Amino acid sequence: MTILFGTTTQLTNPALGNLTQLEPVEFTGGLLTTLISVLFVGGAIIFFFMLLTGALLWITSGGDKAKYETAKSKITQAIVGLVILLLVFGIINIVGCLFGINILQFEIGELNVGFANSTLCN
Repeated sequence: MTILFGTTTQLTNPALGNLTQLEPVEFTGGLLTTLISVLFVGGAIIFFFMLLTGALLWITSGGDKAKYETAKSKITQAIVGLVILLLVFGIINIVGCLFGINILQFEIGELNVGFANSTLCN
């Protein structure tokens, strides 16, 4: 809170939404949810670029066996990473259903993303 010309104004960070006005336990839960969601998005972006670079290496290999193997390895690593990302997503969703929490629901300002209507919980 700051006092500017005799008036009190509340400064907020639009990227954090209402996280700054929560109790410590609620703040930690919201921060954990946001971090997990950001990591999922980051993992998906990394998968896309690894797959893209592997495909470009494959196309530009020109019949060279070493470049072909490098491209094949990069594509395989990208697919394995995506499978691991999906398995972690499924495990988090199942644990959330078992304990009745929704750790995959996050809110950043006006952006509200969640997987609350999962068929696993029904």
